[in-house]
Amino acid sequence: MTRTTENRIDIAAAAVSLAAEATDLETRVDELRRRLVDIDERMRAVADALHRLPLRSAAVSSAGVGTRG
Repeated sequence: MTRTTENRIDIAAAAVSLAAEATDLETRVDELRRRLVDIDERMRAVADALHRLPLRSAAVSSAGVGTRG
């Protein structure tokens, strides 16, 4: 094989490898996006649940703030 042929083979192999890696990365990005959507939904559910909690009086709330017994 000539040096030119070897270079073309190396370039082709690198292109195939990079394309495979790009596909793997795209799959990972899609997975991470789905996880972010799931986390966002859970955060909203927790926030909604917190907003539905009954409010305690200001005196009871402020008495416990910043103190450890």
